[in-house]
Amino acid sequence: MVDEIAFPPQITTTSKPLSLLGHGITDIEIHFLQIKFTAIGVYLEPQVVSHLQQWKGKPGNELKENDDFFETLVSAPVEKFLRVVVIKEIKGSQYGTQLEGAVRDRLAADDKYEEEEEEALEKLVEFFQSKYLKKNSIITYHFPPNSPTAEIVFSTEGKEDAKFKVENGNVVEMIQKWYLGGTRGVSPTTIASLANNLSAELSK
Repeated sequence: MVDEIAFPPQITTTSKPLSLLGHGITDIEIHFLQIKFTAIGVYLEPQVVSHLQQWKGKPGNELKENDDFFETLVSAPVEKFLRVVVIKEIKGSQYGTQLEGAVRDRLAADDKYEEEEEEALEKLVEFFQSKYLKKNSIITYHFPPNSPTAEIVFSTEGKEDAKFKVENGNVVEMIQKWYLGGTRGVSPTTIASLANNLSAELSK
């Protein structure tokens, strides 16, 4: 349970089951009040640990500060799946703008922000533009292994799911980094949870 929202311990996307290896929330503090926006579940192929062997034996509190560890996690050629559940309703345009800003800043910092990336981001913002993220709406991000694409699905109150495919590898990488990017990730609680759980998996 993440803030009263249940996340299944495993999900099956295409063929193999993925395990819930990290969870947390995104929030903001306004006048000493904590406003929670979304709950996040991070599902990964259990084989991900074979790509992280160099950190075997390191405790979670050390890993959560180690951006190289999360760099390796993002680039690991395994299937990744993010389930984001809305806690506080927000306009899709606000969420899209926030995502766009975070991805664009990361691309610019790595000198990867070209016309193709700009175009892919515009389409992504457009996808969220018309949506209204009510409480309990779900956004999922599916990152297939060894693929420069990501599929985003938005579902709310039993309406038919809206789907969008991101086909720019650089943008896909930075979306992963927004959610899984170590000390620069959008959700420190998710990063800490991933660090602790992967540390435990590595020591098995």
